[in-house]
Amino acid sequence: MVGAGSSSERKTKKGKLLPGFMFERLKRLRRKDFGVLIGAQILMFAAIYALNNFQPYFEELHSKRMETFGGRFLIIFLLSLLVFQVLFLFYIAWLFVKYKAVKSVTDELLPSCTVIVPAYNEGELVYHTLMSIAAGNFPKDKIEVIAVDDGSKDDTWEWIKKAKDELGESLCILQQPKNRGKRHALYRGFQTGKGEIFITIDSDSVVEKNTIRNLVSPFAVDENCGAVAGNVKVLNNNQGMIPKMLNVSFVFSFEFIRAAQSSLGFVLCTPGALSAYKREAVFNCLDNWIEQKFLGNFATIGEDRAMTNFILKQGYDVKFQRNAKVLTNTPTAFRNLHKMFTRWGRSNVRETLMMKSFVFKNFRKKHKAGARFIFLNQCVRLLVAIPLMVMMLYFLFSHPMLYVCSALTGTFIFSSIQVLFFTKQYNFVDSLWAYPYSVFYMFALFWIIPFAIVSVKNGGWLTR
Repeated sequence: MVGAGSSSERKTKKGKLLPGFMFERLKRLRRKDFGVLIGAQILMFAAIYALNNFQPYFEELHSKRMETFGGRFLIIFLLSLLVFQVLFLFYIAWLFVKYKAVKSVTDELLPSCTVIVPAYNEGELVYHTLMSIAAGNFPKDKIEVIAVDDGSKDDTWEWIKKAKDELGESLCILQQPKNRGKRHALYRGFQTGKGEIFITIDSDSVVEKNTIRNLVSPFAVDENCGAVAGNVKVLNNNQGMIPKMLNVSFVFSFEFIRAAQSSLGFVLCTPGALSAYKREAVFNCLDNWIEQKFLGNFATIGEDRAMTNFILKQGYDVKFQRNAKVLTNTPTAFRNLHKMFTRWGRSNVRETLMMKSFVFKNFRKKHKAGARFIFLNQCVRLLVAIPLMVMMLYFLFSHPMLYVCSALTGTFIFSSIQVLFFTKQYNFVDSLWAYPYSVFYMFALFWIIPFAIVSVKNGGWLTR
């Protein structure tokens, strides 16, 4: 029909891409990216075919294993673990269906806010962060912005001063005499700020126009809201395959997992890239937070997860706002990626141990059972991490075909859940990066959690 446009140019009312346009996007992919996407799927389908083709061999091996006590125990252990994870996934899916983001409230109802931006060796990036905050749709008389230079050795302070020159009195700038770590930079911001709500934003991140008002709206409608996690998205997804893969992973982690946790008011971690905290809740635990120790050493990592734990312990709800979006830079090289994951892993181990001290007490009025189920899942993942890696290495060397085919089949099933979710929220082509990411994680990053457990005492930032 004349004037209607081709199917490849049309979009749905929600802005989702139609199949014709998906093929156009596939055509525009770089040859290397296209090869990775197709190669990952071919590898998985080949594994499924091999698993089916060698079924008699696998059944014979299974029968022999069931003849021994150790073999029977192993099968029961793995099946029990699988059943637990499936039940947990269904529970999370049910919570996700219940989730609804809080809509933005009116200017009159918005609380006053202090936005704290800690920066260390970020250079020009911190300038763009501060300018994006200033451009936000938030009443100017209800917001103050504090930039804290944590003893940077590059030109970060010069970029902060440039932002100060352009923004004037709306921006307060502070400089630490020496690098003391992100936790101390935030602490100075907490001590300086006057807002009813504290907002923390990483200095390599950019917020959208309505991000801050959407982020703080839950505090205006729920007195028991102690903290809110923002929706972190990848800013540099055009800088290589790792950011493209992380883009899909972040969407699943935030818009599915954290959304589900938010239905219970039990989000486990408010991310450093974008989070908001009630002033009263922060000052109730601020001394314990800044003086927190692990195995005798002052904690220098996991300040976001630690603050979340301290606020949950007080009985407050911690929520997630899907409509409060922040774009942040992610690693582009494997070296920085595994260091970031290792730091996150160590923080997860430490704060899961800390959560044990209150989660089975009467620490909140509602959703205690659901909160404990989420906590138990965290514990199970940590407890089985090393045994599973040992079994993986054993099967890899003793029955390589069985292990590779089984692992890739399982990876395909889990990845497909992420693909379906991402496609529903965004588009099909970008969702395909879930497949190579899962393969990449299985072969290159499987050691992260076990290594984080055995090296948990190490509190180094690693990427600084």
